[in-house]
Amino acid sequence: MFGWLGRGVVRHPWWTIGAWLVAAAVLVVFAPKLTTKSDQQAFLPKKYESVAASNLAEKAFPSGDQKVDREMVVVKRSDGGTLSAADQQKIGQTAKAIQAKAIPNVQMAATSPQTLSQNHKVQLIVVGLPNGFDTKTQKKNEDAIKQVRAVTADQLKGSGLAYGVAGNFASSVDNEKSSQRTLALIGLATVVLIIALILIIFRSPIAALLPIIVIVLVSQVANAVTAFIGKAFDLSFDDGFSTIIVVVLYGIGTDYILFLLFRYRERLRAGEDKKTAMITSVERVGEAIASAAGAVIAAFIVLVLASFKAFGALGPQLAIAVAVMFITALTLVPAIVSLLGRFVFWPSKAWKKEPKPGLWVKIGNSVGRRPAVTAIASGLVLVALAAGALAFKADYDFQAGSPQNTESAKAMKDLQASLPSGLTSPTEVYVQGSGPLDKSAVQKFQQTLATAKGVGQVAPAQYSPDQSVAKITVVLKLNPSSNEAISLVKGPFRDLAHQNAPPGTKAMVGGMTAAYADINEVNNRDLSVIIPVAVLLIGIILALLLRALVAPIYLVIAVLLGFTATLGATVALFQGIEGKEGLMFQLPIILYLFVLAIGTDYNILMIARLREESREGHDPRRAAALGIQHAGPTVAAAGVILAGTFAALTLSPQSMLAEIGFGVAIGILLSAFVMSALFVPSITALMGHKAWWPGHGDAARKGNQPPAAEPYDLVDRPV
Repeated sequence: MFGWLGRGVVRHPWWTIGAWLVAAAVLVVFAPKLTTKSDQQAFLPKKYESVAASNLAEKAFPSGDQKVDREMVVVKRSDGGTLSAADQQKIGQTAKAIQAKAIPNVQMAATSPQTLSQNHKVQLIVVGLPNGFDTKTQKKNEDAIKQVRAVTADQLKGSGLAYGVAGNFASSVDNEKSSQRTLALIGLATVVLIIALILIIFRSPIAALLPIIVIVLVSQVANAVTAFIGKAFDLSFDDGFSTIIVVVLYGIGTDYILFLLFRYRERLRAGEDKKTAMITSVERVGEAIASAAGAVIAAFIVLVLASFKAFGALGPQLAIAVAVMFITALTLVPAIVSLLGRFVFWPSKAWKKEPKPGLWVKIGNSVGRRPAVTAIASGLVLVALAAGALAFKADYDFQAGSPQNTESAKAMKDLQASLPSGLTSPTEVYVQGSGPLDKSAVQKFQQTLATAKGVGQVAPAQYSPDQSVAKITVVLKLNPSSNEAISLVKGPFRDLAHQNAPPGTKAMVGGMTAAYADINEVNNRDLSVIIPVAVLLIGIILALLLRALVAPIYLVIAVLLGFTATLGATVALFQGIEGKEGLMFQLPIILYLFVLAIGTDYNILMIARLREESREGHDPRRAAALGIQHAGPTVAAAGVILAGTFAALTLSPQSMLAEIGFGVAIGILLSAFVMSALFVPSITALMGHKAWWPGHGDAARKGNQPPAAEPYDLVDRPV
C-alpha cells in the first residue's frame, strides 16, 4: 500500500501539491469559528451535585445572583493603617460611582459593613459580572474590569486609599499581556529550536525550514477541520489548551518529517536516484508513521470517553491535528522533497558519506552483547522514577499558578490576609422541598452550617418565589481553590449538609469549590477508564503492525512504565524539590496524552527497524545492535526536538504550562533514550524469535541469508 502511495505521489508531485493547496484553501476560507469555553464547571456531566445545584438555582432564582461572578475591589489605606469612618464613607461613595457609571456588564457594585474586615484593614466593593465564560462575555467582562479600575482610581485619587481588583476576570486582564508575550516567546523558542537542531543534523537551511513551512500550513488546515467537526457534533473546546495544540503540531510534525528525511538520506547514500529513494522511503517508513499516527490518534480519540468534557473535546481536536499532519507527511512532504532531490540537503555534502562509527554504533553493540544487563538497568531507572507518582497530589488553584506580581494577585493577598478567603467564590447550599419550606427549620439548618469546620461566614437564607427552595451562601475560611477546601466540601461539609437537611427536604452543595470536588472525582474515574482502553487500542495497532502478540505486550508495558516514571519525575521536581502542595489536576491526563501516545511513536519506529534487520537475516542480538545503530539517531533527534518544543512551555509564568512543559519533555526523553533506545531493543534481543509469536515477522526475506559470524565492532553495511 505505501509503495503504491509513494509511487503515486513521487510520479505526480505537482498534482499532489496542487490538490493539497486547493483543499487547504477551501477548508480555511469556509471554516466556521471555533467554539471555546473556559468555565471548568461547564464541562462536568449533569449528574454531579455541583451541576445539579447550579441547574436548580437557575430554575428557582431566575433573576437571582447565581449567574453573577463576584469581582472584588479591595480597598486599604496606602500607609497600611486602619480604615477610619471617613475612609469607609469614601469607599461607599466609590461603590455608588461605579454603579452610577452604568458600565456594560456590571450588574451591581456595592459595599457594606459586612465587607469590612474585623481588623478594619480592608474593605471590599463587590462588583457583579455575568459569569459566562464564552468568548464574547469574557471580552465584555474584561472591558468592564478596566472601566471599574478607571472609575475607582478617579474616585480614590488623593484620598490616602489604595485599591486593587481581584477575581477571575481581573486576573484574565492582568495576565492577558503576559500570556500573549509568553505564547510569542514559546512559539519563537520552538521555531528556533527546530531550525537549530535540524541545521546541526543535516547542515542544510532548506531541510531546517521545511518542517516550519509545512507545519504552519497544517495548523491552519487542522483548525479549519476542527471547526467543521466541532460545529457538526456541537463540541466546545477549552481555550486553555490552544498553546498545547500548537506545540503538538510542531513536535509531532517535525518527528514525522524527520523519520522520512533520515530514511531518504539513507537511500541516497545507498546509490538510489532521488525519486526511487523517496518511493523506497515512503514504502519503508510509511507503515511505521501510519502505525505511530494511528496509535496517537487512537489514544486521543479515547478521550471522548472522559466524563470531564474539556478533555472529551480536546481529544478529537488533537486527533484531527495529528491526522492532518500524518496525511501531509506521506503526501505533500514526499512530493516536495522528490522535486528538491539532493538539493534538500544543500549546501552540505555530508549526506553522501556514511558517518564513521560513533555513539549509536557503540550503544547498539553494547546492547547486542549484554541485553540482560541493559534491560535490568534501564528498567530500574524507570521503576525508580515511577515510585514518585505515589506522592501525586492534585491542585486546583489557578490563581496561585499565575504571576504573583499583578494587581489582581496582590489584591487577593490583601483580601486573604484580613477576610475569609472564600469571599471570592462562596459555597452555596440549596435546600429543596416539595412545597413551601419551614423557615424555622431552615434557620436551624443554617445555624448548623455556621458551626461546621472551616466555615467563616453564613449569609441569611434567600427563598425562591414559591418558597420551595432556599439558598444559603457559605463563605469558607480557606482558599476556595485549595486542596483543603476541596477536601472539606467533598467530604465533611457535604456530609453535614446532607445529614442535617430539614425533614422532607434535600440539601445540595454547589459553587466553584464543590465543582472542583466533583472534577476531582470525575478525573479519577476518567483515568481508570481511559488508560485501559487506550492501552488496548495501542496494543491492537501494534499487533496489526507486527503481526505478533508477544512484542505488543511488552511494548505496552514499557509505555505504561514510561508514563508512570514521567509523572513520578514531575512530582519529584515540583512537589519534592520546589515544595509545591500539588500539581495541576489536568497533568496526569496531559502526560497520558503525550507520553503514553506519542512515546509509542519511538517504540514503533524502533521495533519496525528491529524487524527489518531480522528480515535481512541477522540473529536477534545483531538485529538489536543494527536497529539501534540505524534507528537510534532518528529517534534521538526526533525526541530531542519534541522534548525541546515542550520544554519551551517552562518559559511560561503560568505554573500549569510550566508543569506540562517539564513533564512532557522529560517523558519524551525517557521514551526516546531509555525505552526505545535501550529497554525495547534489549527485551526484543532477549526474547529472540518468541517476540514475534505467533507470526513470523522476523523471518528472513527470500535471498537474505544470515551473515556468518558477524563481529559486533563491524559496521558492515550502510543501509
